[in-house]
Amino acid sequence: MAIEILMPALSPTMEEGTLAKWLVKEGDAVKSGQILAEIETDKATMEFEAVDEGVIGKLLVAEGTAGVKVNTPIAMLLDDGEDASAVAAPPTDAPKMDAAAKEDAPKGYGQPAPAAAESRAEVRPAAAGARVFASPLARRIAKEKGLDLAGVKGSGPHGRIVRADVEGAGVAAWESRAEARPTEPVVAPPKPAAAMPTGMATETVLKMYADRPHEDVALDGMRRTIAARLTEAKQTIPHFYLRREVRLDALIAFREQLNKGLEARGVKLSINDFIIKACAMALQAVPDANAVWAGDRILRLKPSDVAVAVAIEGGLFTPVLRDAEKKSLSTLSAEMKDLAARAKTRKL
Repeated sequence: MAIEILMPALSPTMEEGTLAKWLVKEGDAVKSGQILAEIETDKATMEFEAVDEGVIGKLLVAEGTAGVKVNTPIAMLLDDGEDASAVAAPPTDAPKMDAAAKEDAPKGYGQPAPAAAESRAEVRPAAAGARVFASPLARRIAKEKGLDLAGVKGSGPHGRIVRADVEGAGVAAWESRAEARPTEPVVAPPKPAAAMPTGMATETVLKMYADRPHEDVALDGMRRTIAARLTEAKQTIPHFYLRREVRLDALIAFREQLNKGLEARGVKLSINDFIIKACAMALQAVPDANAVWAGDRILRLKPSDVAVAVAIEGGLFTPVLRDAEKKSLSTLSAEMKDLAARAKTRKL
């Protein structure tokens, strides 16, 4: 009977992963403990090993595929003498099965997701002195958990006990002990907190920057997790901000010198004009900082577009000086004065 090899949950927070690389091919014989694939989780790239022995009948997910949900079939393992042509790939968009159908479905392996309570193994006593068939990994886990394999029902080929059976048996044993405890009064769960605000949709961000030259940077699992954690921290943890003083004596002297030369043209540079130009050149020097978050990717911009806050009655406007890295100080000064005047009259 063919066994489904499932996408494993290789970390407590993993919900999906990238099948980075297959280390076996169809027709290869594999042994328990052999590395089958490299899987990129939300934390790192990890190796995924076989639980049972058999022959790889079919690879259902191509290497390099991202966003593979935990417990999705990724390959089929054949029993000795089984024909690969008889193996049919399971439908990926099949409707959910009811409880009775799940009992008749072929069992898969791979570490189940924490919520997959349906896959827990059934515990039943075995005949005294009967031989127990179990994979090496299942025996090791049972020894660590202090479980008697004679009381575990196997879901592998010919009733063989596999990793998922031992882990499920441990959960079932714990639940049976919990049921024997005196019942405690049920405390009503606290009301769920209000949902955190989310950013703009990817399509919206792409439309905003459609006319600006940029490079799309794909996100791997680690970058997605970092982004989610930092967003959560920003929204839920109080922050404080540091300030420091900077001596601008040399800049002020240079500004006075330039303004004397520009006086005939009616141009007067401000300290703000120098800061705008400095920001624009800094973004060119550090391209990774000249970027926009777009939900499922990062847009790394090529020009330096600098937004400047302009205070108006009741709020702020932030007009944008485009291509600031290419413009002279006098040009930036003239544009900024024009944008500030229009912002204050709400005519941007």
